[in-house]
Amino acid sequence: MPNELLAAPPLAAAQDLPANPAPAVDREVIEELVREIGEQASEIHAVFAAETAIRLKLFRELSIEQDRIRIGREAHSLKSSAGTFGYRELASLAEGLEEGVRWLAEGEYRALLDRIDAAYSAAEAQPLGLGREPQAQP
Repeated sequence: MPNELLAAPPLAAAQDLPANPAPAVDREVIEELVREIGEQASEIHAVFAAETAIRLKLFRELSIEQDRIRIGREAHSLKSSAGTFGYRELASLAEGLEEGVRWLAEGEYRALLDRIDAAYSAAEAQPLGLGREPQAQP
C-alpha cells in the first residue's frame, strides 16, 4: 500500500461531511432522465438498485484499513450512479467517502456506511415516477 494512503489529515475533517446536504431525491433530475430515455428509465433504475444493493453489502465486507483503494473506487461509482438518478444525499455521502477514504478510521467508516444505507433507503422509499412521462408543472 502506498505510503500516501497511510498519512491522515486531522480527524476533525470527518466532521466536514454534510449531515443532510439536500433532499433525498432531486425530482428535476428524475424528470429529465424520463424525458431523455423514456420507458427505459425504469429498467435502468432496476439495474442501479441491484448494483447498489450489492455495493452496499460489499462496503460492509471491506475494511477501511486494508481496502482503501477498492472502497474509493466503489464510492466513486456509487456517487456517479446515484447522481444519475438524482439521489442527492446518497451521492453526497458517497463523495464524502470517496474523498475521505485516505483518512477515515474504521469507526468513522462504519458510521458513514450507516448514513449511506439510510440515504439510499430514504431515496428508494420515494416514488420516482419512472417509466412514464413526468407530470406537467403548474
